[in-house]
Amino acid sequence: MNASVAKPQKKRILAMLEHASGDKRFKILEVHMKKHQFRQDALIEVLHKAQELFGYLEDDLLLFVSVKLKLPPSRVYGVATFYHFFQLKPQGEHACVVCMGTACYVKGADKILDAITLKHKVRAGETTADNKLSLLTARCIGACGIAPAVVYDGTVTPRATPESALEHINHWMQK
Repeated sequence: MNASVAKPQKKRILAMLEHASGDKRFKILEVHMKKHQFRQDALIEVLHKAQELFGYLEDDLLLFVSVKLKLPPSRVYGVATFYHFFQLKPQGEHACVVCMGTACYVKGADKILDAITLKHKVRAGETTADNKLSLLTARCIGACGIAPAVVYDGTVTPRATPESALEHINHWMQK
């Protein structure tokens, strides 16, 4: 690695580790990593625990995991971005996941997504300005028999329509 690139990264790592020393969540995460003997093949389990503790996986948290498990940051980031479960941005108070799998798409999932986007001014992968709603999509949630399916705060809802989705979300937004 080029020395001009290595110095800023080393400074960032030191700053991140210093910041982490005062946050109990980092201590809990380290205990979890120790339970897995800091094994590199425990990366997914460690990322699950990190997201459970912090709510999402910000860059410095991914760097912390990278340093502690002695993995390249690119590998940690690659795993975090590959799996749909991991979130890299803070999520809203409520989450709406529209399944975009083939069966759901054919039965109108794109229209559901468009209706939510238009009404609430939020695109897939984003959170509304008031942090009440995160709109997400999934490649497939495995509920093809009840397509189109929408997941509201972890609860799968069958045969959704643009109207039913907006009704459900409007209920959240009025609280």
